[in-house]
Amino acid sequence: MAPFGIKYALDIFIVALLLFYLYRIMKESGTINIFFGVLAFIIVWVVASEILEMRLIGTILDKVMSIGLIILVILFQDQIKRFLVELGNHKRWRFLRDLFRHHRGDKSNDADTRRWVMPIVYACMSMSKAKTGALIVIEQSIPLENYEKTGDMIDSAINSRLIENIFFKNSPLHDGAMIIAHERIKAAGCILPVSHDTNIPRSMGLRHRSALGISQATDAAAIVVSEETGGISFAYRGSIVSRLSSTDLEHRLSQLVANE
Repeated sequence: MAPFGIKYALDIFIVALLLFYLYRIMKESGTINIFFGVLAFIIVWVVASEILEMRLIGTILDKVMSIGLIILVILFQDQIKRFLVELGNHKRWRFLRDLFRHHRGDKSNDADTRRWVMPIVYACMSMSKAKTGALIVIEQSIPLENYEKTGDMIDSAINSRLIENIFFKNSPLHDGAMIIAHERIKAAGCILPVSHDTNIPRSMGLRHRSALGISQATDAAAIVVSEETGGISFAYRGSIVSRLSSTDLEHRLSQLVANE
């Protein structure tokens, strides 16, 4: 038996890291039970084929695995795409970039951040007081072009009055979602995937389910203003937080920028 060395430790670490990323993405997308089911099947396959050397069951499971991998790729193409995007995301390797450059211009970056964060906060607070329903999606690493095409393209600078006018009750675009990308309002009236998570409180309506759905399908963040209560909610990475104040919302939006 070969001695346990650095190579084997590195091998185990890489596998564990990949499983952790897959687990997190599956959990955020609401398919964690399927992940555990697939993992249990793989464990049974390894035990039957490699450890116990059960030839009949091992042969059957080998055939199932050869076909099952193709089926899994088809079923989880969105999750696989998100996994690869996050794996190659520049944020993961930012520490290497920071080693070769000096931190300059922090004040200007803060000013740029407030230039687009604060209009969103002001608009949300104004709509909250008026109990105007709104759904705002902020793009991160994964492009949202497919969702932008479901609505009307705008491509405008971020302005609080424009946001309020789009979500005004008599506006033809107020029922859909607004998508913000690259510090610009890209589209409005967009259709988003709806989350079927059974743990969502019944008090949350379609806007909240859509916000949670886009946060599960992509790495985007979503802001919801409730039409019934005026409460502000924030969905990100498969979870949603309600009853946010203006300070809380500003802090969460600023964190998104800080992670870029």
